[in-house]
Amino acid sequence: MTRHGRNCTAGTVYTYHERKKDAQASGFGSLSLRFGKDAVKEFDCCSLTLQPCKEPVVTEDGHLYDKEAILKNILHQKKEIARKLKEYERQKSRLDKEAAELARAEQESRGQKFAQQESNPIGLKYAEDKAAEERKKNGSMSNVDEGRDKQLPSFWIPSLTPQAEATQIKKPDEKVRCPMSGRPLKFKDLIPVKFTPINDRDSQTSVISKINRYVCAVTNDVLGNSVPCAVLRPSGAVVTMECVEKIIRKDMVDPISGQKLKDKDIIPLQRGASGFTGAGVKLEAKKAGPTIMA
Repeated sequence: MTRHGRNCTAGTVYTYHERKKDAQASGFGSLSLRFGKDAVKEFDCCSLTLQPCKEPVVTEDGHLYDKEAILKNILHQKKEIARKLKEYERQKSRLDKEAAELARAEQESRGQKFAQQESNPIGLKYAEDKAAEERKKNGSMSNVDEGRDKQLPSFWIPSLTPQAEATQIKKPDEKVRCPMSGRPLKFKDLIPVKFTPINDRDSQTSVISKINRYVCAVTNDVLGNSVPCAVLRPSGAVVTMECVEKIIRKDMVDPISGQKLKDKDIIPLQRGASGFTGAGVKLEAKKAGPTIMA
């Protein structure tokens, strides 16, 4: 085999091609992969189930959820918060009890020592001086009483192994939070969304199988991940951001319900990406691993 062969093994240099091929075969090194369009969530899909929403609702941050899925998530979070609060209260009562017992034991020890000093103060002083003389005589410079200076600080001896304390549980956060943004979330703050179905006269094909499913409620433009959208709070209608900038912001009136709009009533809908890097979404996954040393 020639030196310029594809699988040449006679070279003295470990080339980048060989390193990459070996890393891919053995699993060593950092592996990176770029997501395709099929790995990106569609704009009308629930952020939890990743399926088209049956009863879509949107948060004030623009994250879309299925009503049933987000309700189950809120109930699950409340149960977890209640469970963690019970554990925290049990830990707190146990720590308070231990602190009270230590304080009582310390008080009893002080009382006994005081009573002993009052009963025989001269004898106690004599015993302490005698113990100090014995330590000096044995050549020990330690001031630890009761012969504890002769114990070796060997952590591998079972009798001297320190005991690990139980992990302290911190007080849990009592607020239910949005699974996507992490901001506090209440069920009453969810806004119902009404998508306008596309009029393609196809009643046989299911919604999930269609590529183009919905259109703008005002301009009838087809909606997709490549089209920025917004939800109007009063009516729940979904329109394109181009329609918002060119039509709705002139009068600030909801074209569906006829109600006055404020800036907070126009909620940009969080969407996936079109599969291109220019969409501003991170489309690469990276997994770090041990590297091969040449």
